[in-house]
Amino acid sequence: MTDVRSRVHVLTPDSPEWRREPLPGPAEFDHLGIVDTEPDTDDSYLISAEGFLRPRTLSLGRVGGETAVLKRQPAFFDTAGMAVHQHFAVSDDGTRVPYFVVGPDTGGADTGGADTGGPALLTGYGGFEIARTPAYDGVTGRGWLARGGTYVVANIRGGGEYGPAWHRAALREKRVRAFEDFAAVARDLVARGITTPDRLGIRGGSNGGLLMGVMLTRYPELFGAVVASVPLLDMRRYTKLLAGRSWIAEYGDPDDEADWAYLREFSPYQNVRPGRPYPPVLFITSTRDDRVHPGHARKMMARLREHGYDASYYENVEGGHGAAADNEQAATIAALILEFLRRKLT
Repeated sequence: MTDVRSRVHVLTPDSPEWRREPLPGPAEFDHLGIVDTEPDTDDSYLISAEGFLRPRTLSLGRVGGETAVLKRQPAFFDTAGMAVHQHFAVSDDGTRVPYFVVGPDTGGADTGGADTGGPALLTGYGGFEIARTPAYDGVTGRGWLARGGTYVVANIRGGGEYGPAWHRAALREKRVRAFEDFAAVARDLVARGITTPDRLGIRGGSNGGLLMGVMLTRYPELFGAVVASVPLLDMRRYTKLLAGRSWIAEYGDPDDEADWAYLREFSPYQNVRPGRPYPPVLFITSTRDDRVHPGHARKMMARLREHGYDASYYENVEGGHGAAADNEQAATIAALILEFLRRKLT
């Protein structure tokens, strides 16, 4: 990847050096993967591609020849009039943070093709070296994009978009960099005229739920609504709950006073304060989440309600860390989230 954009090259032995040529055909923002090759007999290959507006396809190609689509996943929403753009926000320490904007194409590439100030949904993760690459999401497409919303994916530090160094840049005491990156993207969206703070919703799950909790308590003025799914929120006790101890290398150990000194500065549960301009928030969790204990969401909900904030809560009784055990439950949760965002942002 180059700036979170997939690039495929063909390397051919030549004298005195190998010859490098780009593989033609893929769309600019498609995420690509070489599925297989036939190295012993010919130059054929199988390649997969998908994008925010294109379902995954599997194609058969040959170096120097044509590429034919073998299979294509079904499309679930009409992409006419939509476009994808990429921008960069500048974080507090000067780091350029890439993000993708998907939405109505009004022809203004400088504003992400969505210079309308309309409702936008921003998401991110920023942890465990997981890269957020372009991917087709039929639920978000049909339930948000097709109804005029803009969808934004932030490639903040802590992920793997630029390799291990991007991940290490937000480990432990440097975790705050991931939060600063996400806030910088939110500000950049407003500066470009893509949306406004009161119409900007955010959504994240698991480690992304921690991100949402920090945005709620540290940057409330930037957002109009927050959705935190199966969230990690109490950084004082997270190592005592389920799989928590396995994440010490990522976050630090709250039982070590040196680590708690920085963890307490952003731990959402410990940083709820009265009289702050917190936007409406929806927590989604599962009674049977065996990774992030539902106690995180339960306690955060209770504390926010104690201070009179607009907080909503849904706990599914099964489903594990995905919070849904089947498609019907997943559809219910998706509908709850999208309806919550629509009511709060439009």
